[in-house]
This record gives sequence, C-alpha cells and structure tokens, in this order.
Amino acid sequence: MKNSITITSILQSMLTPEEVQRVVKLIGYEDKARKFTVYHLLQYWCMAALEQWGSYRSSVDYAALCGLPVVHYSRFSTKAAEVPFSVFKELFHLLVCKCNREARRKLTFPKELLLIDSTTMTVGKTRLPWALYHGERAGIKLQVALRAENGQPFRWSKRWAPSMMAP
Repeated sequence: MKNSITITSILQSMLTPEEVQRVVKLIGYEDKARKFTVYHLLQYWCMAALEQWGSYRSSVDYAALCGLPVVHYSRFSTKAAEVPFSVFKELFHLLVCKCNREARRKLTFPKELLLIDSTTMTVGKTRLPWALYHGERAGIKLQVALRAENGQPFRWSKRWAPSMMAP
C-alpha cells in the first residue's frame, strides 16, 4: 500500500484548502459551512467520479471508507446545488496551471507510464465462426499498450498479459 497513490492524496498535494477558499472568495460565493466546505465537496466529486458512485445517498455511504467527512446525503445535494459552477471552473483552470513538470515529478508516477486500451470488436457469426461472442455475433478482443512519453507500442510480455485479461 505504501507505493500506491490515491486521488485524494493527489488532490491534497495539488490544491490546498486555502487555495480553494481563495478561489471561492474570488468568485464571490460565501462558504459559511464549517463541517462540509467546498473543498470537501470537491473531494466527494473526485471520489464519486473515480469510484462511479451512483447517487448522493450512495456517495455518503462510501465516504467514510475513503476518509471523507460523513454528512447526510441531503446536505451533500444541497451544497452541490448552491455552489456556482464558476467556482469549479476556476479550480480546474488552477489545477491545469499547476500541472507542470515539477508537479508531475512530485507525484512520483512510475518511470514507464503505459496507455492501455482493450477493445472488443464484433462482427457477424459467419465472418469469424471460431470466435463466438454473443448470440449471432462473433468477436475478438484487441489489447494495445503505448508508452506515454513517445507514443510507441509496448511489446507485451508474459508479466503484463495475465493482468490485462482479468475482467
């Protein structure tokens, strides 16, 4: 677990609560909350997007597991409705400005970052009779890995293939 990077740790290293509060004041929104601030809402939304939480109610259920403050789901939805979109637009622009070379080094990603895609291509059953997929369809799965720094294909080895085949 020591070598893993979570989305909340990345967010905390890139945006401090003070910076978020400064952007909120710049937009003109007054955040009166003490327990559930705009910064907490941003953390909730980042985790919800990453974990694909289905609703505000389920987000609150999963929050404690992720180290986020526990609030009632109605408070979460009320806060989401009252914070102006322009606050998050400015926070996004601030994040983009901070993603320079020094910040990427600080995140300590592995030296070799791979871009991986796994696509299933389906055709009629008569075209590939040996690759039955679903009902009257046949299909194959194409898995591709590219090196992020130069866009060159990555040569598969036995150590990568089994992990890619898992559902």
